[in-house]
Amino acid sequence: MLRFLMLLVCFCLVVASAASAQSAKSVFIDELTWTELRDLMRAGETTILIPIGGTEQSGPDMALGKHNVRVKALSEKIASALGNALVAPVIAYVPEGGVNPPTAHMRFPGTITVPDDVFEKTLEYAARSFKLHGFRDIVFLGDHGGYQTDERVVADRLNREWAKTPVRVHALSEYYQVTQGEYVQALRNKGYSTAEIGTHAGLADTSLMLAIDPGMVRLDRLSPDIRLGPSDGVYGDPHKSTAELGQIGVDLIVSRTVEAIRKAVGPR
Repeated sequence: MLRFLMLLVCFCLVVASAASAQSAKSVFIDELTWTELRDLMRAGETTILIPIGGTEQSGPDMALGKHNVRVKALSEKIASALGNALVAPVIAYVPEGGVNPPTAHMRFPGTITVPDDVFEKTLEYAARSFKLHGFRDIVFLGDHGGYQTDERVVADRLNREWAKTPVRVHALSEYYQVTQGEYVQALRNKGYSTAEIGTHAGLADTSLMLAIDPGMVRLDRLSPDIRLGPSDGVYGDPHKSTAELGQIGVDLIVSRTVEAIRKAVGPR
């Protein structure tokens, strides 16, 4: 009898564990089956975030996939905070400059570019796909400054076309603008200079990456005796970067973006 009871307890624990595993879901649609996605949408999860990254140089101390890793991690936090949103696969191929002659980040190995019209078509047909499947709010979250206008162009075009439908596309600037304004000011308030904070691969950019995925940063290249500058693809000074400083930016980006999405979507 005792053995039977022990077996029964073990069985119940296994069943409970399996049920818990099945109930735990990912916000990333590429980790769901199509029937799981369908059921989540039927339950009210009809907002889809489209994270847009980019594959570009960020100096000799930060990996080429910075934007892709960052926007995926932040999109997950934003979707979880919203509670009714899911996340599409990251768009990693974006406009990064010319090829012949090479301009902007294309002067550095590993950077990948596409023309603006190709990028806009990619956004457009991602949105058309999600509309077809029943999403009501489609949100572009761009981690890079170079294509913010493209996002707005596509959103405006589709919203005009879909004006008589309940579907809307949102090109929210708040996600990106936080890193250009509020986060920069928060770092200034802590005593860091504009020159240190930088505009690309400097203290702000590198600290964000340390907070999200420190494995993307080569700490041995941040020693004080190594000078980094524009010829290295660095605009700013990353030497004093820390995960703690980056967490300030993470919290600001998530909270401000969640607020903006809730305001844009409104009651449904």
